[in-house]
Amino acid sequence: MAAKQTMLTDEGTEGGEEEFEDAKEVLPMPEDWTLSSMIDQTRLALHLFLNNRFSEAKNRMEPYADRSMYHALGHSTILYIQAVMTFDMQDIEQAIQALKKAIAVCDGFRHKFSMLESLSKARSRAVYNDLTEVEIHAELCYAECLLLRALLSFVQDENLLSFVKGGLKIRECYKIYKECNKMMERPKFTEEKQKSHFETGVKMGVGTFNLMISLLPSKILKLLEFVGFSGNKVYGLKCLSEGSYDLSSLRGPLCSIIMMAYHTVVCYILGLADGDISYAAELLKPCLEKYPKGALFLFFDGRIEEVRGNIDKAIVKFEESIECQQEWRQFHHLAYWELMWCHCFKGDWLMAMKYAEKLCKESRWSKATYTYQKAAFLMMCEDQTDETRAHIQLLFKDVPKLKQRIAGKSIPIEKFSVHKVKRFLEHNTDIVLPALELVYVWNGFSILGKREELVDPVLTIVESTINTILKGSEANPFYHDNYALVILLKGACLKCKGQYMQAEQCFKEVLEREKLIKHDTYLVPYTTVELALLYLKLNDKQQALHYLDQAKKNYKGYLLESRLHFRIHAVRLQLNSSQNGKCVSVEQDLDSDARLDEDSTPVGILDEDSSSITTKM
Repeated sequence: MAAKQTMLTDEGTEGGEEEFEDAKEVLPMPEDWTLSSMIDQTRLALHLFLNNRFSEAKNRMEPYADRSMYHALGHSTILYIQAVMTFDMQDIEQAIQALKKAIAVCDGFRHKFSMLESLSKARSRAVYNDLTEVEIHAELCYAECLLLRALLSFVQDENLLSFVKGGLKIRECYKIYKECNKMMERPKFTEEKQKSHFETGVKMGVGTFNLMISLLPSKILKLLEFVGFSGNKVYGLKCLSEGSYDLSSLRGPLCSIIMMAYHTVVCYILGLADGDISYAAELLKPCLEKYPKGALFLFFDGRIEEVRGNIDKAIVKFEESIECQQEWRQFHHLAYWELMWCHCFKGDWLMAMKYAEKLCKESRWSKATYTYQKAAFLMMCEDQTDETRAHIQLLFKDVPKLKQRIAGKSIPIEKFSVHKVKRFLEHNTDIVLPALELVYVWNGFSILGKREELVDPVLTIVESTINTILKGSEANPFYHDNYALVILLKGACLKCKGQYMQAEQCFKEVLEREKLIKHDTYLVPYTTVELALLYLKLNDKQQALHYLDQAKKNYKGYLLESRLHFRIHAVRLQLNSSQNGKCVSVEQDLDSDARLDEDSTPVGILDEDSSSITTKM
């Protein structure tokens, strides 16, 4: 058996699918469980999963999920991914049951601390040195299963009790990761590979927690402060980067995936579009060499080309991601979403509508959003027939009926869509440039700005629309709202072209009309942040902070408010980082639970002795 395990270690980390076909026959699960065999089998399943062989991966994990902590973790993780991609309640319930069992299996392998050890706020490192390797890996697997279970509880049930229970589970998971971070200092591991698997897992967990929490603006963080979280983006990225170096470790590819998702997706939706695309491409290269037809890695390849402004290349990559597998159509939805925007950036409204329609038929995430997008793209088409206009009206009527709630909350972009539709239906007036408005709120101008040939056609459409609005009557109840929107869009185009003075004039013109805007009140705070970002580009930090403070303090209750607060928080972090020239290390938090104020990271530490909040918000 040792020879067989060596075969998996040597071949499974480098070879293609053919090598793993052989491994499937010579690596049955041993009767006497060993840590190495559990990890090796799980690595094999991960390799199959990343090579689009999802059922095979699941089938390898399922028979032993009631006895092996790593099989339990692998099986429940596959079901978790399936559940969050389908949003089907049956899939969610199945994943939750699997995670409950996985938590129990992992808990059975954990060390049972004495009452004195349990009451101790900071266990001595000598205690960790006495743990077996199985016990420390059990802590890690337990934390991962607990986190997935907590995240699914938010989706499964909408009541406040579930939210509190989920938060407490995440807090327990976070504390275990902190303990695992201390366990890494143990002097001896029987096998170097086991040490690598453990350390990579800790770096993935600690890094992801720090990165995720550091992105939360203070308004959202206040809802979670009772859980006792802290986060430091710099330290989180450092941990994940270190974890991604070793693709042969179990969680190395997962660290790379998280990093690529952060730099190519999260930064563009929630942040300042300041992801390190060159670094993401560097991470992707070895992954594509190892998994050349992996749907997920082809998707990231397309996303990298998209954010670079290479839209045609991106379209090819997304289509490859779709064609390479048909087993999990949920992965197609990721590519459909990006293909929709790629064609939108090109001004191909009918193709964009086609992919919105595909999503509406196949994806359960937000049919209201997809339906509104279909209508918005159709409205952008010239020479509309009576039949097209009637179809648009039918689509708009469907949007409010399709609105849903997730974790007890309405989806913000659905609220936005319903708001625009009600205006259309109640006042029988067209919505101005709805597709370009969607591009703006999804931060798409950060991509358009990479290529002048993408921006110029948009600017032409915007300027033509401005002339049409000016020829209309100010008696139109949406005259000032429409004018403010197109002026904001013009300013965004001019900023992309580097015409900062003209862009500044557009943004200030929107702010001058603040009291005249009656319905789309989100335009004013969003424009205020645009001015802050413009001054940041001009290195005028004082003015940037001035407009950021205005946007945060002067406006409440507008559409897509949370999304803007994410961007405000991202700017403040960037300004603080450049002003201080350094960042507080989360290693301090991991050892001492230090209390820091809002403008330092990590933030939000709970005083565990008194169970009282010590965060300064």
